[in-house]
Amino acid sequence: MKSRKASETISITTKVVLPNDTNTLGNLFGGQLLAWMDEIASVSAHRHCKRVVVTASVNHVSFQKPINHASIVTLEAKVSRSFSSSMEIFVDVFVEDPVTGERAKCNEAIYTFVAVDQNGGPIQVPELIPETSEEKNRFEGALRRKQLSLILAGKMKPSEATELKKLFFEE
Repeated sequence: MKSRKASETISITTKVVLPNDTNTLGNLFGGQLLAWMDEIASVSAHRHCKRVVVTASVNHVSFQKPINHASIVTLEAKVSRSFSSSMEIFVDVFVEDPVTGERAKCNEAIYTFVAVDQNGGPIQVPELIPETSEEKNRFEGALRRKQLSLILAGKMKPSEATELKKLFFEE
């Protein structure tokens, strides 16, 4: 199975926040943003493995700033690391200033997708090759995030979390 560069998985979409996308304060519904992020993350995961993918978890969501009605929103997704059948995808969300066109990051999320076969069973995905410093940082952090998730789910003992132990204990 051929490894893929993180840059080959990038997916970008742009949306306009319409009235039916907003809450009573005139801001984008958080659930609508989650749906947009899930959709773009699935495209990124598919680009990495070229297989059917399903959302396994939403590991982190940060609603840092509200997104107002009529805003132009750009979502950028990229696989940060692949494991045996799963992939971690970062989604960065930007709002564009309508006058200057300048973009400001307002939200982010980390999703996990699993590649599945025709019966819905997990299948192996290619290795990911990070190139930029941001890709390498996210790649490194992905194993720690996975280990923490496994511990919280009761699927790993804390003593087995080698990457997490490195954060807290000197070797």
